[in-house]
Amino acid sequence: MRDILDMISKWWAADESFGLATVVSTFSSAPREPGAAMAVSGGGEVVGSVSGGCVEGAVYELTSEVTASGQPVLQRYGISDDTAFSVGLTCGGIIDIFVQPVSKQAYPELGEIAEAVEAGIPVAAATVVSGPGLVGARRIIWGGDDSGHGRESHGTLGSGGRLDEAVDDDARGMLAQGLTGVRRYGPDGERRRDELSVFVQSFTPPPQMLVFGAIDFAAAVARAGKFLGYRVTVCDARPVFATASRFPDADEVVTDWPHRYLSGISTDARTVICVLTHDPKFDVPLLEVALRRPAVYIGAMGSRRTHEDRLARLREAGLTEDELARLRSPIGLDLGARTPEETAVAIAAELIQLRWGGSGQPLTATTGRIHHERLTEGLARLSAL
Repeated sequence: MRDILDMISKWWAADESFGLATVVSTFSSAPREPGAAMAVSGGGEVVGSVSGGCVEGAVYELTSEVTASGQPVLQRYGISDDTAFSVGLTCGGIIDIFVQPVSKQAYPELGEIAEAVEAGIPVAAATVVSGPGLVGARRIIWGGDDSGHGRESHGTLGSGGRLDEAVDDDARGMLAQGLTGVRRYGPDGERRRDELSVFVQSFTPPPQMLVFGAIDFAAAVARAGKFLGYRVTVCDARPVFATASRFPDADEVVTDWPHRYLSGISTDARTVICVLTHDPKFDVPLLEVALRRPAVYIGAMGSRRTHEDRLARLREAGLTEDELARLRSPIGLDLGARTPEETAVAIAAELIQLRWGGSGQPLTATTGRIHHERLTEGLARLSAL
């Protein structure tokens, strides 16, 4: 929903009533992941998408009906048959879509959610989408560790405090990982798969991409990182090169020694670090810091000879083999990339592969599912069983 939040917030602020359709669950090769949303205004204007086109017409009609009736609906769309006008997913997947009416009266919390997203404050909205509880009941949960800026979670899912407490615990864990999806509970918060279904939508600040080395390759990587949804920082010790005009796609351009800058900021399990300096006086001290702190991806540019020399220097600096194993070097997938733009695509491809667990092979050489489940989401589902 983040991609349509600005528009629907304007509708909400203008006291308009509209319908909001959100993907809450997916199975097999569904085209959009949980959290994808489409909204239909009272005047029929559409923003967003829930299926990439397969069932948009049917969802449009259902959303209009929900706006008129004021009653939320959970609808499943599955595999279509071979007729041209059937309503289904031609990709062979299944999606569950929750459609709810939105207005200042029906969704009074939307304004504070939009403000939190704008301010970079993690917040989650938990909504009952099916089961014996009150469908449409909603609770707003703020991130833990003071990241909610002192705000208290509020709202109730309608089955007493123990359910709210259980959902709060799960939602904070999902916020920490940037996960969105359905969790199932019993009436007192027990983790059960046959009772109440609660959709938890996480609104977390974008993950950070740290690009070190103010070179032309860095400009292309910053552009690709921004396209993929990262908050991009470019850092270089040379002020003549580290300028905002050279990196218009970066959210921040920092002039500092890379290792000193990295030592002074926080990183987390979603952080991407791209070391493009390929100069030992910059990248060895930087990687000493990077390989000993949280990050999902640490990649370094350079030839295979440069890589071997870099590893030797890092071993001399005292890094262990386990720490060195975190380094992805030479950076990116083997696409035969040469230009800065092609190299940025190769790096972006490796980030996507890491996120979803793809093989990196041409789809024509593979079988089975095309759309992979996010690896961290799969682990979370297994732990919930």
